[in-house]
Amino acid sequence: MTAPADPVLQRRRRLARLARDGRRAGYGLYGVSLLAFFAGVVTDFTTTPATVAAVTLVIGSVLLLPAIIIGYGVRAADRADREDDW
Repeated sequence: MTAPADPVLQRRRRLARLARDGRRAGYGLYGVSLLAFFAGVVTDFTTTPATVAAVTLVIGSVLLLPAIIIGYGVRAADRADREDDW
């Protein structure tokens, strides 16, 4: 028989995955924002590249902030658990 999984560890792993995915999405949107900005610089800087750059920058920031904070929390909890094992 296997021991039941610890619900705290399960939730921590789920939060770690969400944080990882949030960071990937946030940084990806930052990349799209940069591409849109430079596409606007190369062409006639119309409202379309400016709008895409601004919207993706804002959405990327909204995703990235909680993802970074949650990621730090998960790593701190993992580190605290390892120190308690000593």
